Amino acid sequence: MTLPASTVGWLALAALAAGAVDAVAGGGGLITLPSLLAAGLPPGVALGTNKGQSVFGSGAALVRFARAGLVDRRMARVTFPSGLAGSLVGAGLVLLVPPSALRPLVLVLLVTVAVVLALRPAAPAPRAVPRRRPAAVAAVIAAVIGAYDGFFGPGTGTFLIFAFTLFLGARLQEASADAKVVNFASNLAAVALFASRGTVAWGVALPMAAGQFAGGTLGAHLAVRGGDRLVRWAVLLVVAALVVKLGGDLVRG
Repeated sequence: MTLPASTVGWLALAALAAGAVDAVAGGGGLITLPSLLAAGLPPGVALGTNKGQSVFGSGAALVRFARAGLVDRRMARVTFPSGLAGSLVGAGLVLLVPPSALRPLVLVLLVTVAVVLALRPAAPAPRAVPRRRPAAVAAVIAAVIGAYDGFFGPGTGTFLIFAFTLFLGARLQEASADAKVVNFASNLAAVALFASRGTVAWGVALPMAAGQFAGGTLGAHLAVRGGDRLVRWAVLLVVAALVVKLGGDLVRG
């Protein structure tokens, strides 16, 4: 599908902003997916194209976090394959949804994610004592949220940060880094499946990927330098902004 150059340009700018936001606090998909739908892409193509560009942002952020030594490599050996497998299941399910039912489903999911995030206005405090089997808990978190990411996606990074903080006792900065392991794995699996079915508009995804790569690198750098305090405030601001935006979209119909 071909879009005007001006439209692709602002989509790339939206991807840059989304990549930066997503690297710090998650929620970047709630910027890019509505943008792709507003640009006129069919829901199935919008979902596939969203994965085609977001994989570059999550990859760039993961590299920056890994270089800073914030990624738990032992846990990553569990969460990466779990996120990959979960995402394949989720992406396979969304391909079974009839196109006529996909747009209202996507809109309902967008609003639902915003409401869920709004109900958790504050980031959870780390657990004083992590669970005895953090690897098993991490695998379940990665598989479940990875499946959600493959099926839909927006809000995945935020959900992962909450889950790693609440159930594994991670600090917010560490949770943001470990979330990128799952996010990259789930994006990678989903884009491979969507691309094989021809539902990725690469003429749109690749320019957006450049923005995502730059934004993901910038956002991860800010998270590394800003620490837990920056991540905490970014999560709160992302949740508030997304709820306001989606609430306005809903009111306007």
